Parts: sequence; C-alpha cells; structure tokens
Amino acid sequence: MKYNIKITKTQKSRLSEVDFDNIPFGRVFSDHMFVADYHNGEWTNPRIEPFGRFSIHPAAMALHYGQSIFEGMKASKSFEGKPLFFRPEMHARRFNNSARRMCMPDVPEALFLEALHALIALDSEWIPPQEGSALYIRPYMFANDEFIGVKPSENYRFIIFTGPVGPYYPKPVSLIAEQEYVRCAIQGGTGEAKVAGNYAASLLPARKANEKGYDQVMWLDANEFKYVQEVGTMNIFFVIDGTVVTPSLNGGILPGITRDSILAIFREKGYRVEERDISIDELMEAYDAGKLDEAFGSGTAAVVAHVSKIAIGGKVMELPPVEKRKLGEMAKMEINGLRSGKIEDTHGWIVPVKHIEAVNV
Repeated sequence: MKYNIKITKTQKSRLSEVDFDNIPFGRVFSDHMFVADYHNGEWTNPRIEPFGRFSIHPAAMALHYGQSIFEGMKASKSFEGKPLFFRPEMHARRFNNSARRMCMPDVPEALFLEALHALIALDSEWIPPQEGSALYIRPYMFANDEFIGVKPSENYRFIIFTGPVGPYYPKPVSLIAEQEYVRCAIQGGTGEAKVAGNYAASLLPARKANEKGYDQVMWLDANEFKYVQEVGTMNIFFVIDGTVVTPSLNGGILPGITRDSILAIFREKGYRVEERDISIDELMEAYDAGKLDEAFGSGTAAVVAHVSKIAIGGKVMELPPVEKRKLGEMAKMEINGLRSGKIEDTHGWIVPVKHIEAVNV
C-alpha cells in the first residue's frame, strides 16, 4: 500500500547549533517528526511536520490508564556517507507485538517503514558521522480518547521523532541485583513489550541503586528473586568458562533486536551459546571459581556496554578490565562495523535509507 505522506518543512533548521563531538544522549532533537492519527478504525493524515509541541486533551486516556508503547532504533552513516537502518522490519514487528499486548491497533508495516524512510531521508544531515554515534529514532503510540473510564481507547496517535546521540554508556557499568522490587515484567505480564509503564516501575529501584553507587539494576525473577532477567536498559550476557550465556525469553524479558543480532554473530563464528535460566548462585559460583570471564549488556541505545562489577546481596564481583574481554568487544565492533558499512552484511540487516515520494505542502 502506498501512503501519501504530506511534508511541511521547517522554515529554519537547527542543525548548525549542534556540536556532533559533544552530544548529550536524548536531549537534542532533529528538525522534523512524523505524525499519524487513528480514527474510525484506520490510520489517517500521515504527515511530516516541524518538530515541536502538540496539544492533547486533559482526559487523554494514555495519561490516566497507561496505553502507551514505543520503540528505539538507530540510523547511521556508512563510511561513504550513505544513511542506513539496522533491521527496521524487526523493529516494526516488535512495535506491533507491543501494540497487540496493550490492546492497541497495529501500525501497518508499510506505513511504519515508509514513514521511517521519508523522515530520515529528510533529516539525514542530522546523522552524526562518528562511528559509535547515530541518529536515535523514537517511534511511539499513545491512547488519545477524551474519556475517563477503563477501556481500550478508540483513537490513537503515532509519532516518530529523532535526535543525534553519542554512546549511551561511555564507560563500563556497575550493576546491583534487585532483591526487593519487581516490575510488570513477569510471565503473563508486559515484559516482552516496550510499554511505558514497565520503565516507570523501574525508576524507584534504579534511584536506590544509584544512591548505593551503582549505575543500573540487574532484575531477577519475581517469584524467587533467583534467576537473572535483564538490566534496566539492556538485555544481559555472561561469558562463563568460554560459553556465552543469556537468559532465555520467557515472556518477562524484552526480545532485544541487538540481543538477537549478537546471538546470531556468536553462533556464526562458532562460539558456544546458551539461552537458558541463569541463577545468581551460578554466577557467584562461577566467579569464585574464576570462570566468570565477562558480563555485558546489549541494546539499541547502548549497543554493547561492559559490566564492571555486579553486587548480589553482600557480595561484590569485580570483572576483568575491558582489554581482557574478547567476546563483548568483538560483538560491539561487529555491530558498529555493520552500521558503518565497514563489515560486509551477510544477513540482510542493513537497509539503505531511500527517498519516499511525498506530497510537499
């Protein structure tokens, strides 16, 4: 299906105000955004307009009942200067999986992708040229009915905006296992969807972790506080005696696209990989035996973030320095190399940004 995306260009670009060598993550936004509204069972008025504020009704249902989902993506530039996406179709599918879990309408994949291509083609000069930096892309949808009452909304707004970013974690991160609080991310809950409320539920434990001197929470299962799930902003990997181990997807863990990509890379290169339950007892035993070689997180924002130490109860496990971490560094270099075009894409993950014909207004 071809969507007639109307484009209203900004009268004055803010690009000249940006220092690409010093970009605070999540605080700089590009010139334009895509917007579409869902009414009477269909997506209407797809458009690109100057980035800016919009008004919503005080009774907009997302503000009261939490029907809100999002995605996190990136566009990069090849060493030849061509703008590229990384696995955009997989992001579109995960977005719609989140929508179904929250009783929201699908965004047709063709509309999702056309909007991405049109928006990024228009703002491609906002993609930082430095390897490891990127244009962060935030698609999201929220309930927009003007109604107070617990039911699924009948009206929604879908928006995509972007902003240039540097590395999310410029240095290795420290983790503390959370043994008191849980999120909505349990089996049968909303953990496998990118739901705004999942992140709201993590804020208090994350603050308490920060007060103890740790960067992030390492979440455990909600039943026994025994099995590792993920980190506040990332999936988690361990290298135990040369084997790459990551928690299996069980309905309580977000199916990360970077996670999936790293698993494929390791398997292709012949490394032993296991997706299974990992207990905190196993981690501590591996550490005491000198077999906990590495730990690192993965995600769109972070790509790969090495873990410097993990606290479990009263035990603090200090991990080897980055220069001794063969697999985490290799995964990071592979993903960044694919995004820059310096490593050949044999998986079909890299998609060049293409011009989408649009109606200019």
